[in-house]
Amino acid sequence: MAQPAPDAAAVARKALDQLLAGQYQDLFQTFSPEVQKAIPEATLPKVGVQIKTWGAVERIGDPTVRPGPNKVAVIQVKFATQTIDFQFAINTSGQVAGLFMRPAGQIPWQRPAYSKPDAFHAREVTVGDDEWKLPGTLTLPNGGGPFPGIVLVQGSGPNDRDETVGGSKVFRDLAEGLSSRGIAVLRYEKRTREYPTRMAGNKDLTVEEETVEDAVRAAALLRAQSEVDPKRIYVLGHSLGGYVSPRIAEQDGKLAGLVVMAGNARPLEDLIVDQAEYLGESGPNLQNIRAMAARVKKLEPEDSDAPPLMGMPVSYLLDLKGYDPAAQAKDLKIRMLILQGERDFQVNMKDLALWKAALGDRKDVTFHTYPALNHLFIAGEGRSTEAEYAKPGHVAPEVIDDIAKWLTETR
Repeated sequence: MAQPAPDAAAVARKALDQLLAGQYQDLFQTFSPEVQKAIPEATLPKVGVQIKTWGAVERIGDPTVRPGPNKVAVIQVKFATQTIDFQFAINTSGQVAGLFMRPAGQIPWQRPAYSKPDAFHAREVTVGDDEWKLPGTLTLPNGGGPFPGIVLVQGSGPNDRDETVGGSKVFRDLAEGLSSRGIAVLRYEKRTREYPTRMAGNKDLTVEEETVEDAVRAAALLRAQSEVDPKRIYVLGHSLGGYVSPRIAEQDGKLAGLVVMAGNARPLEDLIVDQAEYLGESGPNLQNIRAMAARVKKLEPEDSDAPPLMGMPVSYLLDLKGYDPAAQAKDLKIRMLILQGERDFQVNMKDLALWKAALGDRKDVTFHTYPALNHLFIAGEGRSTEAEYAKPGHVAPEVIDDIAKWLTETR
């Protein structure tokens, strides 16, 4: 029988306690194989020495966790001289797949070179006017317009409008980069971030309430702006956002096109197994992950009251059962731009192959791959790891260029 998903908050808190107590051997045993190579046990006492320079521990906060197949737990610790955010990446086997420390409140994001703040301005907007209204930011090129407009749709988990992941802000990079190039961009807080308690209490949650409905409402809001050309409204979906972007387009019915960034074409449970294998899982851990994926594939409507699997309500998984985004995209009569980083291990080249099999013969569908880019479309070298996501980085300039060129092409 498949084991339940690990409690990332509990794993992170135990690891923190071991670190603060100097129990380095025990802590090292909780590391994933990749982290054991990156942070040898012999280096951990040096980390302990640094921690002691901050003085006595005065308070340890509750962990906050970013949900998804690979969870990130952040625990804030107040020392005598400063406050530090400890960030732990926890993989599907309950191992520490990344460990980082930074001063609390530190925002490592700095404007990338392709952002030209003199070329655009921003205003706050609200997506929707009901109980689920969401705060958002609209960046607009300076000038009269009308400009093409694009809505940014995040990946899994309760993402903010900037799609902040560790030290990166993927959607802020995209928004400022594209608005510097003459494109209006709307980004907004995800419903699961703005209303976490109410959303967690929804036992029948599906991807419709989590993602699709708000993307459609955001497109309608962007279409209504006087500076924006209502006939040139696009949706850009990253990761899960790309996966469900054909649904968004079908429900909206008026989009000019889609941009799919690292959007999976396979079921979520297949991705989980691939990720586990990539990250070196083996033995009982890998067997449990495969068993859980097999259980997801066997779900039927009568299982709707079953406990969550892979950290997701069964209703959510049932809603996606049989969903084939590439096949649905094939029925759409709109332009599409599909982008894939070749160092991406969360959504990999298998997914790109499925998009190409369905859409590769269409002249209105463009594909770009990037050998050096990871799941966040940030450049790196060698084999991609979870640990690199916590480091500050920017969406690669060639991605901004390719999207901007495609959006402003005359068709």
